Amino acid sequence: MPAPLSPDQNPDPARRPAVPAPAARAADTTRENPWPLRRLTENIKIYVDRMSPLWVEGQVVEYKPRPGTRMAFFVLRDVDSDTSMTVSAFPGVLDTAGPGFDEGARVVTRVKPVFWERRGTLNLRAAEVHLQGLGDLLARIEQLRRALDAEGLFAAERKQPLPFLPRVVGLVCGRNAKAKDDVLVNASARWPGVRFEIREVAVQGQYAVREVSAALAELDALPEVDVIVVARGGGSVEDLLPFSEETLVRAAAAVRTPLVSAIGHEGDAPLLDLVADYRASTPTDAARRIVPDRARELEGLSQAVSRMRGAVANRLVTERSHLQLLEGRPVLQRPTAVIDQHVALVDSLDMRLRQALSHRLGEERTDLARAQATLTAISPQATLERGYAMLRTPSGELVRSAADVRKGDLLEGILAHGRLVAQVFGTTPATPAPTPTPSADHAASVAHTPAPAPDTFIQEDPHE
Repeated sequence: MPAPLSPDQNPDPARRPAVPAPAARAADTTRENPWPLRRLTENIKIYVDRMSPLWVEGQVVEYKPRPGTRMAFFVLRDVDSDTSMTVSAFPGVLDTAGPGFDEGARVVTRVKPVFWERRGTLNLRAAEVHLQGLGDLLARIEQLRRALDAEGLFAAERKQPLPFLPRVVGLVCGRNAKAKDDVLVNASARWPGVRFEIREVAVQGQYAVREVSAALAELDALPEVDVIVVARGGGSVEDLLPFSEETLVRAAAAVRTPLVSAIGHEGDAPLLDLVADYRASTPTDAARRIVPDRARELEGLSQAVSRMRGAVANRLVTERSHLQLLEGRPVLQRPTAVIDQHVALVDSLDMRLRQALSHRLGEERTDLARAQATLTAISPQATLERGYAMLRTPSGELVRSAADVRKGDLLEGILAHGRLVAQVFGTTPATPAPTPTPSADHAASVAHTPAPAPDTFIQEDPHE
């Protein structure tokens, strides 16, 4: 038996539940009777289309000329608050504004609000654009730039060289930002072993200055971080405004670690670029600057080794040639040839010296023998050897005359060999005869006392 049909499947139109009519006003909508989204966008468009054109004032913060397009677009920002809208205009309207229409220009424009139903966006269509001079925002940035430049924060002397191969790279970037991947991928491709210390922070908006400054200070305090990269990857002038704030610029200037700024594209120039040690045009350019290319370095190393080996080989060839020239010289083939003449001269001088020394020694020996013979002939010992003796009183005086002693005096007799003690028994006066004859009274008897030891003998000159 088939299952019964539900009320929605009932083929009888009369028995189907009644569908409520769409609400005429937004206030009449309910959960059971909502408006389709198209109904809302249609009503918004009707309301916006009823608005009359009006004049608004603002500052151009993003404008990229695109020649050949039928419509130009720029972003208009409120002068005092963080409010902006996209403005579209025909290129001729902007051409009439003059050459000063660019990012940072302050303008007054007559616009008509336009609501795009399919995208649900509200834009402005400009019919007239008139310049009001340089934008206050960029004027304040320019004034700050001049003040910081006068302080020397942008001076070239403050720039630090980037390390050849950093141990750790500090990276300050947005959360899940493409700039982060650009730096990581390209740096790792160049040097696979590179290490990163990453700090993901807000890179635009009201918290950007505080978070980027804190990340810089934190990475600068890590001793292993050798270089710091601040990467964003471009954006509108409005998005890059935090990187021209004085607080962030001074925080970057206080960093002691080499700093690379990679927050804009080629045309962007925030103040952080000026205070950084190196300004990279893109995050990819920053990756190329912070680490070397491993393949290129290996190739350079290989070439350097080849050049070194070639230089060493050439040097060896040159030195071998010089050595062969030296070995071919006669003096090296017979080294003694240089000194042979001098050796002969030395031998001749040695022989002459020996002959002169032998002759001189012979003469000196002869003179010494003569002097020795003379000394022997006149010495008291020689006189004693001939049989004479010397008499000396106990006081040590030599007896030269019989009058010098008396009978009974003891005398010391000094002989050629030994000594004796004698006693005087009598004296005989001297006679005029040239050679006196000793009398019997001068005979001496040998004392019974022993003679003094030889070490007490005092040699006296008998002629005194």
